[in-house]
Amino acid sequence: MDAESRPSLRDLPSVDQVLKTPAALEAAGRFGRAPLTAAIRAALEEVRACVLAGQLASLPSSDHVALAAAEQLALASRSSLRPVFNLTGTVLHTNLGRAVLAEVAVEAASAAMRSAVALEYDLDTGKRGERDDHVRALLIELTGAEDATVVNNNAAAVLLCLNTLGAGKGAIVSRGELIEIGGAFRMPDIMARAGARLVEVGTTNRTHAKDYLAALDAETGLILKVHTSNYRIEGFTKEVSARELAQIARAHSVPLIHDLGSGTLADLARLGVGREPTVRETVADGADLVTFSGDKLLGGPQTGFIVGRADLIAAINRNPMKRALRVDKIRLAALEATLRLYRDPDTLAARLPTLRLLARPAEEIRALAEALVMPVATLLGDGWLVTVVDCASQIGSGALPQETLASAGLALRSADASGGALAELASALRRLERPVIGRIADGALLLDLRCLEDPQGLLDSLAGLPE
Repeated sequence: MDAESRPSLRDLPSVDQVLKTPAALEAAGRFGRAPLTAAIRAALEEVRACVLAGQLASLPSSDHVALAAAEQLALASRSSLRPVFNLTGTVLHTNLGRAVLAEVAVEAASAAMRSAVALEYDLDTGKRGERDDHVRALLIELTGAEDATVVNNNAAAVLLCLNTLGAGKGAIVSRGELIEIGGAFRMPDIMARAGARLVEVGTTNRTHAKDYLAALDAETGLILKVHTSNYRIEGFTKEVSARELAQIARAHSVPLIHDLGSGTLADLARLGVGREPTVRETVADGADLVTFSGDKLLGGPQTGFIVGRADLIAAINRNPMKRALRVDKIRLAALEATLRLYRDPDTLAARLPTLRLLARPAEEIRALAEALVMPVATLLGDGWLVTVVDCASQIGSGALPQETLASAGLALRSADASGGALAELASALRRLERPVIGRIADGALLLDLRCLEDPQGLLDSLAGLPE
């Protein structure tokens, strides 16, 4: 386009003209006048650049500039922490926030956010109270422990126990239990930060009772047992059971801490999921303290629990680190509501999303896939083949790593054999208003439907794909 035929910059609307349009007045109410003015200036600068480059045959109207500025503001103000469709096949996906909370927990958290609450205020005496009291009795009831306390995650629970009981002392642990979990969390590092001296016993695959007995001395502060929930060692192996280890610890007046990692209050075998030791069973085995997570198999908000002997819990609560690791009113409210669900085992799986999704029958998921295959194929358009496939879902977050759950989903395959189309589609799905997260495997983009409870919402999101 030559200089004579391109539009004149003198005809470009001014910022003031754009601000007076109905679209701008509405956007000012949503985003504020100052941010809108800056966005309008940016939009006009972009138009100027396009005119000078000969890329525009005509100038946009004031209304079009206002709409463009409002659209940019809407995109910029959109939260990066927004809901997604988890179609990865991993129910407790760490990168996607782990457990989805029960509705009663969501309602309790919302109520706590909307008003002042009696967080550390005793309504009976009118004096200062303890925030742990909101869940202590429930935890004692559900685990059979003498006492309980809550911190912000299980790593914090382990750290606090080690620092309280083992600072400057030896902490005995089997070499085969020196775990590493996601995010470079390593047990030896946590022990060092807690001030405990790591005392490794046994070998990677075999540890005997005599190994613990040989390591015990006057400098021993505790024995630590770590449930290897995120891996399994098979073959020529040996470990000392929690019950036997508790007897050794008790005989030598040394506390035993049992870190369950994920931890569950329900018998998962009843749901057909697999076998994990429950917290109640672990307490009954004789551990002095048991630590576990709140946002994994328990299905609640991110928290870490310490349950066990009352005198040890009291010592932990006196540790100045406890205040730095405590949970806020929002999580406490959600946690209390979640724990109350466990009082009724008969309705638990129906009311708690984590257990409901884990127990979901494969036949139900396949029926959902068969109902969605044609609508999804229509939305994707020509060039894509959509088929129903069997899937193997995972629990996630380190729980039962060798167990899979029979599931079903959709396989999206492109006629483009290069594979680039799959990556482009996966990227487009992530850019939707409500992103759709699947996984690429076996030459297809797989959408495991185990965690899909809003099929119409998925179709509505897919309708936003560019043509």
